[in-house]
Amino acid sequence: MPNTMLPLRAVMIAMTAVVMAAPACAAELKVISAGAVRGVVGGMIEDYSRQTGHKFTFTVGPTGMLRNAIASGQPADLVITSAPLMAELEGTGKITPGSRVDIGRVGLGVVIRDSAPAPDVSTPEAVKQALIKAATIAYTDPKLGGTSVIHLMKISDGFGIKDLVAQKGVTATGGNDAVAKVADGKADIAVVLISEIHAKGAKLVGPLPEAIQLWTVYAAAIPLSSTDPANARAFIAALTGPSMRDRWTKAGWQPAK
Repeated sequence: MPNTMLPLRAVMIAMTAVVMAAPACAAELKVISAGAVRGVVGGMIEDYSRQTGHKFTFTVGPTGMLRNAIASGQPADLVITSAPLMAELEGTGKITPGSRVDIGRVGLGVVIRDSAPAPDVSTPEAVKQALIKAATIAYTDPKLGGTSVIHLMKISDGFGIKDLVAQKGVTATGGNDAVAKVADGKADIAVVLISEIHAKGAKLVGPLPEAIQLWTVYAAAIPLSSTDPANARAFIAALTGPSMRDRWTKAGWQPAK
């Protein structure tokens, strides 16, 4: 009678070796990312991690915070920022030439609590009146240099109500936090990037009208200091691949073509 145990034992040994070797192949990628993309990228990472075993460490924040983190030399394998900040970084020589990939663009929208009556935001004048009528307005602390607060102050200045908006301000650490403050009843309204609206209890009234809208393009690139550019490049390819277009679109983005 042939001995079938030897082949079986060999297979089990081989499988054990593969399993034990797998963690050594898994990467630990450090990502510095704008909060605007975190909602989509977060879900993507869960799927990608299951498929590859890779782990991710994220530093997320508004533009000013990201600029400081990168300037300080904080280690990163991948950066995802607004196009203007990415252009700054490319100008300093901190980005690997040819590694930049545009992800897409996203606009700003008006947020209120789920239970609140929705104001008209279909015209610039309607948005002005909504800001005037709101008792409190949540926005990123201007010291942090967030895209949404810079634009909010710009349009408020154009409306002639910048000081009034500032007086009503409830400062937040970013767009996501501004939305959370609205959801928690700490502010009546917020103007944030549409992709930052995640908090339960808050809802998008509508995008800013085109006359005062700000479309922001976001891009991913690999810093020269990356310790794992190959896996970072593979993740960018997955992030911007055809299978991800629906996720970006559902989150309020217009993916890059």
